[in-house]
Amino acid sequence: MADNWQNGEHALLLMAFRNSGKSTLVGLFCAWALYCQPSLRILVLAADYELAKKMVRNVKRIIEKHPLTQSLRPAQKDQWASDRFTVRRHKEWRDPSVLGRGLAANITGCRADIIVCDDVEVPKTCDTAHKRKDLRQKLSELEFVLAPSGLQVYIGTPHTAETIYNNRDGFLKGFKSFVLPLLDEQGRSAWPERFSLSKIEQIRVRSGPAKFKSQMMLIPTAFEGGRLDTRHLSFYDEELSYHQSNLAAVLKIGEEKMVSVSCWWDPSFGKKEKGDASVVACVFTDAKGMYYLHDIEYITADDFENSAQIQCGRVVDFIERNYLPSVCVETNGIGKFLPALLRAEIQKRRVRCAVLEKISRTPKEKRIVEAFDAILANGSLKVHTSVRQTPFMDELIEWSPTAFVHDDGLDAVAGCLLSETIRLPKGQTPPRKMPDWRY
Repeated sequence: MADNWQNGEHALLLMAFRNSGKSTLVGLFCAWALYCQPSLRILVLAADYELAKKMVRNVKRIIEKHPLTQSLRPAQKDQWASDRFTVRRHKEWRDPSVLGRGLAANITGCRADIIVCDDVEVPKTCDTAHKRKDLRQKLSELEFVLAPSGLQVYIGTPHTAETIYNNRDGFLKGFKSFVLPLLDEQGRSAWPERFSLSKIEQIRVRSGPAKFKSQMMLIPTAFEGGRLDTRHLSFYDEELSYHQSNLAAVLKIGEEKMVSVSCWWDPSFGKKEKGDASVVACVFTDAKGMYYLHDIEYITADDFENSAQIQCGRVVDFIERNYLPSVCVETNGIGKFLPALLRAEIQKRRVRCAVLEKISRTPKEKRIVEAFDAILANGSLKVHTSVRQTPFMDELIEWSPTAFVHDDGLDAVAGCLLSETIRLPKGQTPPRKMPDWRY
């Protein structure tokens, strides 16, 4: 990077796999640049303000500790803040030596000789077409901030097929790039001391094929590239088995003891064969990390005749037969008023179950991929045979982000897979105690 800058390159792109230390190295470059030219003005731009501050603090610590940069420390403490600082310099600039800003900040009046765009493309800035357009518009404003002979550096990893990190015919056309994937063409690790082949395989399993390809191999990945991989999906027919052992409740599926569970209710008032279905699902987890989609129920308008009270009753039936300690209710849309009704029905029937309200802000297509991609690829999801009698399997097989197919069950199960398991406080004693099998 230093050689490129000294050779007159003014547009650079660094893409390296996650946790490779690219931001740390760029921080070192910024400190070195200030050592060479103390009058430089550096703007660090990131998707989040806190991330920008992190790099600013990194540069500041280097200047504080390196013996060659001690003379750069200013006499005034007010010039040595966490998100901006000014070194000793001969020129009097209005802008500090290093300034950190988030994408949402107003940088119209700033001027910089070096602009570092550190992870400006993240899921929350590129997961919709509108956000991608907004991101490009904000980044195009940097041309008016950068000095005529200034340096612009982008560092990051692609989070979408329409990534900005495309220096051929995309947003960063003409930028000189350095790309370092985790594995080379021969399948060797780029950093074997830290990322052994076994460690890389663990990362691949945990993250899933799409995310590994994007974040570790730096290949922009489109959701539209394929459907969910169901080849490693397995089924079971054992029922829940509850018993007490040594005064402790134990819940098993077959011979496997269950240690946690998540339940998600995605409510809707759609009618049968038309509109969205109201779906509640539960997924258990054993000590080995296997997931068990044990039960799912589609509640249509014909079932509850537009009565939210009857719908809540069906959900409580679902809670009781599956020994569920909590249920998450998606409160987008009509779900806003249902948690109160569900709590009242739970109290009326003296069931021990917590009702958690959740708002889904991630696009449904992205949420489904994030939930199922890694688990399906790793063969970690088991499905009860009774689920085959519901529309879920058809949804799983036919689903595609670009296809107009029903995905209500997929969305509910994705909520289960992505939500955290909740443990009730031991001190809480309801009128009728529901067996607690998680301890």
